[in-house]
Amino acid sequence: MSESNLKRLLIARPRGFCAGVERAIDVVEQLIRLVNAPLYVRKEIVHNQAVVVDFQARGVVFVDELHQVPDGSTVVFSAHGIAPAIRQEAAARGLNTVDATCPLVTKVHKEVMRHAQQSRHIVLIGHKDHDEVLGTMGEAPDTISLVTSVEDVEELVVPPGAEVAYVTQTTLSVDETETIVAALRSRFPHIIAPAKSDICYATQNRQDAVKELVRLGIEHLLVVGSANSSNSQRLCEVAERMGTTATLIDGPKDLPLGFLFSHDMLGLTAGASAPEHLVQDVVQCLQLMGWKPEEVGYLSEDVSFQLPKELSTYTDT
Repeated sequence: MSESNLKRLLIARPRGFCAGVERAIDVVEQLIRLVNAPLYVRKEIVHNQAVVVDFQARGVVFVDELHQVPDGSTVVFSAHGIAPAIRQEAAARGLNTVDATCPLVTKVHKEVMRHAQQSRHIVLIGHKDHDEVLGTMGEAPDTISLVTSVEDVEELVVPPGAEVAYVTQTTLSVDETETIVAALRSRFPHIIAPAKSDICYATQNRQDAVKELVRLGIEHLLVVGSANSSNSQRLCEVAERMGTTATLIDGPKDLPLGFLFSHDMLGLTAGASAPEHLVQDVVQCLQLMGWKPEEVGYLSEDVSFQLPKELSTYTDT
């Protein structure tokens, strides 16, 4: 193949697992070894089908609600966080719990509790019915409103005279969130903002990496991630907002090869809950089809979080 006909695959860095996802997966990995009984996880530990299927094959049981967990069992709360009512239900039933909530999600929960204690009306920017949003809203259900768009801001009803504060889901589009925040500031000039952005470092870094791929001239972006992964969906949207088409795939089996063959320069990234082995499987498949992979990186990440203290109550048997 001549240089002029070279097919290039630009692979974004950073990509894939963030510190919160690594921590949550590590929690389950350790408990599989330490618990001499079926291990239960409420909701998906992270929003990635391959991760969930792998754990299921190793005996982990995923449930939607706590009533599906037998008395005396150990249950892990997912990385997305839970409402206080869930924690209270688990305590009332005497379940053994390990909380794998991402510390950056916990930060948002604490902000909501602080605003509620100060009688402020809280606006949560996020996506309806997402596990993280449900948990966050559960901290102050009577004094929190969810907005997903500028249109929602225009229709927002706030108690007369109330101080207003906003928080955000951690996995949103940075650019879209800025637009919604601008609309909130227009309606509520004195609205109280988080001291530091609630959108997590990994979400922002992966979106910035996608922007770099688009600036380098990719014709189509492939995002490794599951359909229920908010941050993976946002990566597709970032490219599309810049005029580049994008496809969300769980792995190589989902590659639209017939469509891709007409493109000489592809981009590839992965959502924060997608394991690296899936990225490498995609790379290998595309490499066999004629694309030459090359990493495009603009920064490295060295963030890590301590494991939950509840793990210390378990010992090797």
